[in-house]
Amino acid sequence: MLWIAIRMLTGDAQKFYGLLFGIAFSTLLITQQLTIFVNLIERGASGVYNAPEAEIWVMDPVSRTTDVSYAMPSTALDEVRSVPGVEWAVPHLRSAASVRTKEGDLEQVAIIGVDDATLIGLPQNLVEGSKQALQQPDTVIIDDGGLFNMFGPGADVMGERLELNDQRAVIRGVADSIPAFTSTAVLYTKYSRALNFVPGTRNRLSFVLVGVSDGLSAGEVAARIEEQTGLKAQTRDEFAEAGVDFIIENTGIPTNFGITVILGFVVGVAIVGLTFSLFIRDNIRQFGALKAIGLTNMKIVRMVAVQAGMVGAIGYALGVMSTAIFLWSFSGNPFFKGFYIPWQIPLISMGAVILILAITGWLALRSVLSTEPASVFR
Repeated sequence: MLWIAIRMLTGDAQKFYGLLFGIAFSTLLITQQLTIFVNLIERGASGVYNAPEAEIWVMDPVSRTTDVSYAMPSTALDEVRSVPGVEWAVPHLRSAASVRTKEGDLEQVAIIGVDDATLIGLPQNLVEGSKQALQQPDTVIIDDGGLFNMFGPGADVMGERLELNDQRAVIRGVADSIPAFTSTAVLYTKYSRALNFVPGTRNRLSFVLVGVSDGLSAGEVAARIEEQTGLKAQTRDEFAEAGVDFIIENTGIPTNFGITVILGFVVGVAIVGLTFSLFIRDNIRQFGALKAIGLTNMKIVRMVAVQAGMVGAIGYALGVMSTAIFLWSFSGNPFFKGFYIPWQIPLISMGAVILILAITGWLALRSVLSTEPASVFR
């Protein structure tokens, strides 16, 4: 009987491919949009993960993320260093600025000042150049995404001169960094040099990056810092989560992507439901004949379940594979750098496909189960 169900399904090629398209399109839309959403909001934590050595981030109590912060007095650095359990503490400056290229174009950039001696705060890997190049006068290192946005793909920027606050800045390296939520270029330089590049208010220290002594946990030391200094101290994971939460709470991204995912589900129900109903209606006489020769309603349900399962499995596989191909084809674009498909998303898509097939299969089955076998012979 199950083989007959498959033959009935594939016998009408037009409706069979219509069902596959409906499931595959819904899976693609749901999986792709959820993948982009997750990877996009994770960009809110990029500033934290681009400074991998820091186990604790210390900041003013009103600061919320790496991009939404309030400067502290320079004395905060010494206060943090005096806390028991702090192995090391270094200054970290983050500020916005405008630069003028040699062509005269004005670009908005983010300036990040890293510790002069240890260079803690700089991304771990460089695409081009060396970290020690920061010891040379006027040196800055640009992130690879900013390189693409400011100069275009494949541009050779080594030695490129920029005008930054009436001062010369020379690019001598390209950092392999996690892209930020915005497309603003990031320039890394030494902390002392960054103070000259972005003059501002009396307080200039954005964060203090802290390492923890052996045998102590980051959470324990962070609590000591808060108790002793009155500043806010968060572990790497806590501060990264705060960056993600800030995007979710203060942008319309979750709503927009949520609407798209819901539309993908609705489109799947509409296409699959209509096509499945037409398939059942066109084969109602065959189902009636099967009931006439003794097939029970339970076996009819199994036949329809096999048909739905076959369509769902093939359509789901096509949808997930299409999402993977989409991400691979755009992997060279800096916007999609580091994008991946979390394992939870295919499971969510599978649940959506099962729900779509359950709804449409139940709607289609009602007419079959109510069919009288005698109607076939009228």
